[in-house]
Amino acid sequence: MHNTWLLIFGMFIVTFIPRMLPMLIKNIRFPNGLNKWLSYIPYAVLGALIFPGIMGAHPESASYGIIAGIVAILLAWFQKQLLLVVAGSLVTMFILQTLSI
Repeated sequence: MHNTWLLIFGMFIVTFIPRMLPMLIKNIRFPNGLNKWLSYIPYAVLGALIFPGIMGAHPESASYGIIAGIVAILLAWFQKQLLLVVAGSLVTMFILQTLSI
């Protein structure tokens, strides 16, 4: 039982620190180059999380997932909002699956 509480406390610390750091360093100014680089992180994380799902979304035809991924890449390339990028790829996948017989 002691190990369980220790494990819960460890998980609390591991998740609490990344959530508190932005509030503690909110007044720090980064150079423009670093700010530009940091602006790409949401898209990189989104790609890392969604890419495996895109490739396995429609087992009979991987091309549906590839087409939906291309739509997401194009929307991100034109600097659309992240929500629009996700919605665009989901709608594309829905349309492709609906049109398939």
